Amino acid sequence: MSIALSNARVLRGTSLVADQSVIIADGRIVQVGPTAATRTAGIERVDLGGGLLLPGFIDVQVNGGGGVLFNDAPTVESIRQIGRAHRRFGTTGFLPTLISTDLEVVAQAIEATRQAIAAGIPGVLGIHIEGPFLSVERKGVHDPAKLRELDDSAVGLLTSLGVGRTVVTLAPEVTTPHIIRRLADAGVIVSAGHTNATYTETTAALRNGLRGFTHLFNAMSQLTSREPGVVGAALEDRASWCGIIVDGEHIAPAVLRLALRCKPHDRFMLVTDAMPALGTDIRSFELQGRHINVCGPSCYDEEGRLAGSNIDLASCVRNAIELLGVPLHEAVHMASLYPADFLGLAGELGRIEPGYRANLVLTDERLHVRATWIDGQFQQQ
Repeated sequence: MSIALSNARVLRGTSLVADQSVIIADGRIVQVGPTAATRTAGIERVDLGGGLLLPGFIDVQVNGGGGVLFNDAPTVESIRQIGRAHRRFGTTGFLPTLISTDLEVVAQAIEATRQAIAAGIPGVLGIHIEGPFLSVERKGVHDPAKLRELDDSAVGLLTSLGVGRTVVTLAPEVTTPHIIRRLADAGVIVSAGHTNATYTETTAALRNGLRGFTHLFNAMSQLTSREPGVVGAALEDRASWCGIIVDGEHIAPAVLRLALRCKPHDRFMLVTDAMPALGTDIRSFELQGRHINVCGPSCYDEEGRLAGSNIDLASCVRNAIELLGVPLHEAVHMASLYPADFLGLAGELGRIEPGYRANLVLTDERLHVRATWIDGQFQQQ
């Protein structure tokens, strides 16, 4: 059935265009134009009351939400619950993210993601495997007992999803450029994170298919006067993407404002790194035997180390505007078009244009979510 979402201010390119209608059929956008001129005869019309209609948000790093941690239960039902929790805040596409664990659990998570995509669980675009191929020196709250080098024996597992997208966060120094190239050539999106790599090691990885950087600045070697480190390599390279957590705590806003001057804005994407408390009243939880406290938008272990966040993508968009000074359209693109591009999905997600999937979010003036559509399926908040 076709529907016309009418009387909306639609984000098209860099502008909010008033009094627009978006016609959806079979889960795709088929027409966008002025409400008065749009052909809607025989089509159900939904009046959006002048609200902001934006491309649906995409979060490539979602550890949990709705009381569920993906590591604790790598199942289809967990993915469903996590997606439901984040959808309330405008996320219409996400990668359930697995924190460093045994390879047997990685296999379970990949199988659950494959089944979730086959079952049509709303919003799931693939999987993000964050570790266990990480640096002990930059482990953060990842369990050091789970960390290991990445050799040929794990390549088959990491390339086995077969549907959707697979992102693997690794430390370049615990593997080789050859293996990074093998992963990239097999379609895996390789990202550097929890890494103590040198600038030279990082640039070698970039030449061999490294595509992005996981939560830039956090848990990686920093930019210094004589050793640019991972951060220096990330900011110098204009082709790679950088995930950023804009909660005001993971990274000082001034540091992010400086980062945005170093490379094109379309290479930055907002991520939540959200934990199970998102969308709940939970104030603490267990992570691989560690007690984690929820403190405002962030989470901390008992030693005061950051352990993911309790922030949603809509809040990250607002923070990007308020803390980083980017215009509304840019902040929205950092949560929609740019992560879609990172995932190789910019031809079908991240824009409100004919032919694109009808993944949309309706917000009020302050960017609080009122409704979402995933492949044309409506959900009111």
